[in-house]
Amino acid sequence: MSFTMGLNLLLLLAMVATNILSLYHLSSTLQSKSPTPLPVPDHLLHQLQTIRATINHLTRLQPTTTPTTTKRPSIPSDLLLYTHLSPIASSCHQHPDLLHKYMTYTPFSLCPLDSSLAEALILRGCHPLPRRRCFTKTPPSIPTSLPTNPFAPLPDNAIIWNPYTCKTFYCLNPYLGFDPKSEKSKFVTYKSDLDLPIQQLLAIANLGHSVVRLGLDIGGGTGTFAAQMKGFNVTVLTTTMNLGAPYNEVVGLRGLVPLHAPLQQRLPVFDGVVDIVRCGHGVNRWIPVTALEFLFFDVDRVLRGGGYFWLDHFFSKGVDLENVYGPLIGKLGYKKVKWAVGNKSDSSGVKNGEVYLSALLQKPVSK
Repeated sequence: MSFTMGLNLLLLLAMVATNILSLYHLSSTLQSKSPTPLPVPDHLLHQLQTIRATINHLTRLQPTTTPTTTKRPSIPSDLLLYTHLSPIASSCHQHPDLLHKYMTYTPFSLCPLDSSLAEALILRGCHPLPRRRCFTKTPPSIPTSLPTNPFAPLPDNAIIWNPYTCKTFYCLNPYLGFDPKSEKSKFVTYKSDLDLPIQQLLAIANLGHSVVRLGLDIGGGTGTFAAQMKGFNVTVLTTTMNLGAPYNEVVGLRGLVPLHAPLQQRLPVFDGVVDIVRCGHGVNRWIPVTALEFLFFDVDRVLRGGGYFWLDHFFSKGVDLENVYGPLIGKLGYKKVKWAVGNKSDSSGVKNGEVYLSALLQKPVSK
């Protein structure tokens, strides 16, 4: 405290001295009758320079203290170590509280059960996640056998239920894809023009002298499309998020490949290698148009020439389909193999004038 007071006193004296010398020089200049200003005396310039240098020096010594200074949280050591190995997405740094909480763990031990925290970061663009050096927790009792049929009943003891409200598959809503028995009829039956059974899809590809071997299902839930395509010897990767239920775990439990990736992320597939990309209910009018445009053009990136883009039950307001989404899809320049529009008849659809679009589009063989 005494050091700070002494510095303040010296600063005050220096400022007063500077002002007195400046006033002296000004008064001398005003009293002079010479039409041209007199040069500043060398001794006065030297004194002014000395005083200014003293002020600058003392200012640097002055400790910077603010009464409302808040202590910044320390950065987890494993996060600092990771930054030397791989760059971290800029979006991660925009959410330091979540990032630091996620990276506060004990290396070489069990990973914390915080999948909801991981998804909160992923959905904010923090991907890939930087946590690496811990062991994934396994269920306390391993099932004696895993299903080889993707439509077989799912064993409850194959899931770690701690992060979820439900503790069994029976508790989960079967309409969300967690009842394999009811899922067995999806993608193979025809109820309206909005449906495209897999048999019809493959027949269309065959007529077009195209082959379907490898696919990508964006927002594919529990992987039912991939499960049905597996029966036709087609490999489909499924992007899905958990969002309160074990979607990724179930996809893997059914013998399929889950990709834990949000819709706004660049698809983790190389350019021009996929035969078909399907977008399900997760891709709809609630996605900002700009983000949707990036997604559609990323689909084009991974599709090979002659491949198919299937928009399955995409819903929007009818007027927006005509004025916004139709032109957006048209930017791709794809051939319209199927384009079916129907009313969305649930309460939300009736209230908002929403419609469904089911479209099968074929990418040009060459561009």
